[in-house]
Amino acid sequence: MAKRHLFSLNAPPNWPIKRKEFVWVTRPNSGPHRLKRCIPVNLLIKSVLNYSKNARETRKILRDEEIYINARMVNDLKFPVGVMDLIHIKSKNEDFVLFINQDNKYQLKKISKEEAKLKLCKIINKTILRKGKIQLNFYDGRNILVEKDSYKSGDTVILNLEKNMIDSHIKLEKGALIYIMGGKYIGRIGRVESMAEKKLMQPAKIIVKMDSQTVQTLKDYAFVVNEGFLKMQNE
Repeated sequence: MAKRHLFSLNAPPNWPIKRKEFVWVTRPNSGPHRLKRCIPVNLLIKSVLNYSKNARETRKILRDEEIYINARMVNDLKFPVGVMDLIHIKSKNEDFVLFINQDNKYQLKKISKEEAKLKLCKIINKTILRKGKIQLNFYDGRNILVEKDSYKSGDTVILNLEKNMIDSHIKLEKGALIYIMGGKYIGRIGRVESMAEKKLMQPAKIIVKMDSQTVQTLKDYAFVVNEGFLKMQNE
C-alpha cells in the first residue's frame, strides 16, 4: 500500500472500480472518515456522478468550484466523502446525499434545497471541557459545543449547516428508526426493539425489527435517522 495511492486490489470492496484494469486507485486523504467508510471525491465524480472520465477532467471540475461537500467548496480530488455527506453541484444546482445501499454500493439520492441545509450527524463521543461545557464529536469529524448534557453517544443530531447549530436531536432508544451502515444488514432500515446486554469485552449490540424480521447488529453500525430519511429511501 502506497502513501499517495492505493492498490486497486486493496481498495474497499464497495468502491466502483475495475480492480484488474488499473493497478492504482486514488487514496482518500486522512480525515473525518475511515478508509472503509468513505470514497475519494475523484471516484465520486467519475464513477458515481459520471461527470468525468479521468482525474484530469475531475481536477478541472474542482478548479471550477463546481463541487461542495457539506456546504464547503472542495478542490482536492482526494477529499474523503462518507455516508450522510451532502453534495452540491453548482452549475446544475442539484443536491444529493450519499449513502450505501443494500448491495453495499455507494449511491446518491437527490434532495431538495431545504433538505440540503440540514445534515444528520451521529454522535460518536463527547468531551467535558472547562466551565462544564460539553463538546460533541460527530461521525463526520466535526465538533460542536453545547450547554446541556442531554446527548449520548449513538444519538443523532440534525445540524443546520447555514447556522452551524443543532436543529433537533434524535435519541438512540427503543422505537428509534435506524439505518444500518455496516455488517450483514448494511443499507437496511429498521426500528430498535431493545439494547442487547453487553457481555465482557464484546462490542455493544442492539436488536432491530425490519419488516417481519428481527435481527441483531452492532451498535456501531446503527445510525439513527428521521422519518424524512425513510421517505427519501422509498421514493
